[in-house]
Amino acid sequence: MFSTVAAVRTGDAHLADARGGWIRIAGLASVGAGAIHAAAIGGHSEHRQAVWAFTAAAAFQIGVGVLALVRPHRVVAVLLGLGNAALIGGWLLAKTSGIGFVEGLGEAESVQLADGLAASLAGAAVVGSVASVVRIGGGVLANGAAVGICGLAVALLAVPAMASVGTHAHGGDHGNQASGEHGHGEPAADHAHAAPAATPPQPFDPTQPIDLGGVEGVSPEQEARAEALVERTIERLPQFGDVSTLNEQGYYSIGDAATGDEHYINWSYLNDDKTLDPDAPESLVFRVINGEKTLAAAMYMLPEGTTLDDVPDLGGPLTQWHVHNDLCLTDDPIAPTLAFGSADFLTGADQECTPPNSKRGNVPMIHVWITPHPCGPFAALEGIGAGQIRPGEERLCDHAHGSVE
Repeated sequence: MFSTVAAVRTGDAHLADARGGWIRIAGLASVGAGAIHAAAIGGHSEHRQAVWAFTAAAAFQIGVGVLALVRPHRVVAVLLGLGNAALIGGWLLAKTSGIGFVEGLGEAESVQLADGLAASLAGAAVVGSVASVVRIGGGVLANGAAVGICGLAVALLAVPAMASVGTHAHGGDHGNQASGEHGHGEPAADHAHAAPAATPPQPFDPTQPIDLGGVEGVSPEQEARAEALVERTIERLPQFGDVSTLNEQGYYSIGDAATGDEHYINWSYLNDDKTLDPDAPESLVFRVINGEKTLAAAMYMLPEGTTLDDVPDLGGPLTQWHVHNDLCLTDDPIAPTLAFGSADFLTGADQECTPPNSKRGNVPMIHVWITPHPCGPFAALEGIGAGQIRPGEERLCDHAHGSVE
């Protein structure tokens, strides 16, 4: 009798060890996926929201993976499986349609080595978690050597994936174009306009003389106009750099500081007789990092009632105007803000806002950066902040003159 009980207990222990083996394998796979996400952080440093997204993913996968290794409990397995399943869902969304609310992930792109392996390891973590929870035995996993072999396999997959992050191709062209030097989910580079030049195009550096040459299809007049506007903006815009004085100058925030880029608009300037004037810019863009606000760009806006058909010929292929036809603002006549509390804060282009909110800010606009930008001095933001461009156009990202921040 005692021998029978002992045999049953031994069998139970063997099964528990097997389940523990599944959980540990799931933990190893999760740590591998998290390591790849951690390596991707540096490759997306120009997009703060993407950095936070990859940091959170890496912290979760590594943290819960290590927990599964040291404490292979069923609750840990459930947490590990659900979390990695959610991250796989986010990856699928990023690959099929982009994640519009995360700067740097707003454009869909093709599957590549690093993210493909990260997703595969996350999938293995989910499978291992499920196997442990539903009590699949798999006696061979009771042997610690089997877990060690799986750990070696994870390392052999994760290390080359981490090394490949530096050559990851990005862009909003769904894999038709590639650049190994720029951030995840950036808009498609304007390679169609790149042309051989006597000297290579110069990166945009606000501290140096502005040279926007080397782009095919840009006339000398267009290049001169674009360069002159950038130079004037760099010279004159810093007069608005003290955020504490903006209200008395008629500039009020639209309440988007949480995005990392806060816009202050002087609504009285929209319908004046000045256009592209750095002494009276319609909007100012401040970068917000840890609560500190730094003036980064002007956002010039055309009068109310104008459309993309009314924009001036500024710089040809160097410049691209956009509108915001899907955002609702409050009805404050002096300081309207984004209607975050309304159900239709973000609405369709062909839909109206719920009164008294309105699409008051739906006018053509263009940024001019006075700080380095990876997509050049006229780059739009990403995600919701990017706005809408003409149908049929590709989002301009001027890598030829882009700079790393």
